[in-house]
Amino acid sequence: MKHQVLSVLFALLLLPLNAPAAMRVFSCEPEWASLVTELAGDHAEVFTATTAQQDPHYIQARPSLIAQMRRADLVVCTGAELETGWLPVLMARGGNPGVKPGTDGYFEAANFVPMLGVPQRLDRAEGDIHARGNPHIQLDPHNIERIAPALAERLAKLDPGNAADYRQRLEDFNQRWQSALQRWDTLAEPLRRMPIVVHHDSWTYLNHWLGLNQIGTLEPKPGVPPSSSHLAELRETLKITPARAVIRAPFEEARASEWLSKQAGPVMLELPYTVGGNAQATDLFGLFDSSIALLQEAQP
Repeated sequence: MKHQVLSVLFALLLLPLNAPAAMRVFSCEPEWASLVTELAGDHAEVFTATTAQQDPHYIQARPSLIAQMRRADLVVCTGAELETGWLPVLMARGGNPGVKPGTDGYFEAANFVPMLGVPQRLDRAEGDIHARGNPHIQLDPHNIERIAPALAERLAKLDPGNAADYRQRLEDFNQRWQSALQRWDTLAEPLRRMPIVVHHDSWTYLNHWLGLNQIGTLEPKPGVPPSSSHLAELRETLKITPARAVIRAPFEEARASEWLSKQAGPVMLELPYTVGGNAQATDLFGLFDSSIALLQEAQP
C-alpha cells in the first residue's frame, strides 16, 4: 500500500504545474459541438445547449444553460436568427462579456456560408421567416466544409498555444470529409429530382445539395401547425404530382405525416436532422450517412 501511494505521488509530481485547462465551448446545436470536437479534441470541453429531440427555435433559458454560458470561453451557434428566441436571454443573464456578439468568443456559423431562402420581403403574417435566410445550414455537407476552417482559426486565435494542433486536426478532418463527400455524391445520384413533402422548411439545404424536388409542406406557413384544410389541399396536389416521401425531424409531431402517408402514399421518413437524431447519426459523418440511407429506402 505504501509503495502504491508513493507511486501516485511521484506521478503527480511529474505533471506540469501549470497545465492549461481545456477551452470551455458552449455549442448551441449538436452539429457544431461535433465539429468543435473534430477540430479541438481534448483541447475543448464542449457543452451542447440543445439535442436532436428539441426544436432549436424554441428553447427555455434554464439556469443550467445560464451557468454554462457564464463560464464559456467560446460560444458557437448557427446564427441567422435561429436562436433569436432564447440566446439573447442566456447571454444577458450569463453576464459573460467575453462571448458577446462582435467578440472573438462568439462564432456564428451562418456568417461563412451562402444563405438560401432569403425573403424578398419581411412580413410576419407569412409565419416564422428569417431575414437573413433559411438557418438550417447544417444539412449541406459543403457548408460544413466552409465553416470548419473558420472555426479552426477561431480556436487557434483563442488558444494560440495549441494553434498548430487545431490546424493539423483541420487538415485531417478535411481529408476525411472530402473522401466522404465523394462517397455521398455517388450514393445520392439516384435521389436527384425525387419528389418529397416536408413537415417544416428545415430541408432547404439538403434539397439544394441532393437535388430533391420539394412539392409541398405540411405547415401552411413556417411555424404554423398543419391544418386539416391545408392537408386536404396537399392530398389533392399529390394525386396529380405524387411524392416519394414525407419528411420530418425527430422533434416534429408525426400525426400529419402519418395521415398524408395513408391518404396519398408517400413513405413516411424521420431523418436525423442533426447529430444525435438517430442511432446512426453519432457524429457529422453519421448524420449524412444515415440521411442518404433513409432517403434511399423511399426509392422504388
